[in-house]
Amino acid sequence: MNKNRDVYVKKVELNELPRIGDRVSFIYVEHAKIHRQDSSITVADQHGIVRVPVSMIGIFMLGPGTDISHRAMELLGDTGTSVLWTGERGVRQYAHGRALSHSSRFLEKQAALVSNSRSRLQIAKKMYQMRFAGEDVSKLTMQQLRGREGARIRTVYRNMSKEYHVSWDKRDYDPEDFFDATPINQALSVANVALYGLAYSVIVALGLSPGLGFVHTGHDLSFVYDIADLYKAWTSIPVAFQTVSECSESEDLPREVRKKMRDIFTETKLLERMVKDIQNLLEVEEDQFFEIDSISLWDDKERLVSYGVNYSEDSSCR
Repeated sequence: MNKNRDVYVKKVELNELPRIGDRVSFIYVEHAKIHRQDSSITVADQHGIVRVPVSMIGIFMLGPGTDISHRAMELLGDTGTSVLWTGERGVRQYAHGRALSHSSRFLEKQAALVSNSRSRLQIAKKMYQMRFAGEDVSKLTMQQLRGREGARIRTVYRNMSKEYHVSWDKRDYDPEDFFDATPINQALSVANVALYGLAYSVIVALGLSPGLGFVHTGHDLSFVYDIADLYKAWTSIPVAFQTVSECSESEDLPREVRKKMRDIFTETKLLERMVKDIQNLLEVEEDQFFEIDSISLWDDKERLVSYGVNYSEDSSCR
């Protein structure tokens, strides 16, 4: 709304928005004031004011000291931009806002697949198969697959330590005290949070539940961890080791990690790849996602019946 007169910008239709795979991965903001100006938001901090076209962003990460207006949040919701409230320097996710999808088609299929032991096992094995290209792991048990995955990740850490000459012992950190960890563990935490944010954004934009995982379970981000684990070996882990090896003590390590993560997301087109990988895992078509505003009533005999109809004259109700 304009200060001088009531001028409202027309709400963009969902099918007019950029698809999630075509968006910029993420923007992180802290110690800033965020407002809305027409169809964009403005970010004001000590360096000045920047105007951001939010419909082209996948994730808007809000760090400490961030004030955001109601009108800005309304626009973020309308454009399907995922909003994450994070801890200092983008570490830890505290809350999230509504994302793009208005359809429950994908969610219903995900719930059906995860509720059936046979289909859940099949998809969990497909996830492990993606990590071991060229090998047939279909005959292995989940216990054997977890062992193989653990060995693979230990090898990745060991190889990255040698390549970048960064000392490595083990993954060890306190979620309540970020700065108590070693630089490499700090870098891994920041890199992983960025990766989780991207996975979360894709999952909810497609109308899926972040909590219905196939490998992970019992957490409201179980499916986020499932998807993020598919890419850590060639995204967050090497980025963390490379950044620690290049960063001086005077530089802002978390900021440099986030920049490199954003670069690798762009260079590898990871956002687009995640969309396709999730579609392949759950065997769904992206075009189905754009079947919007199709609400129905459930019926135990006909499955679905029309919404918004007065059924009091229906002979079956007499």
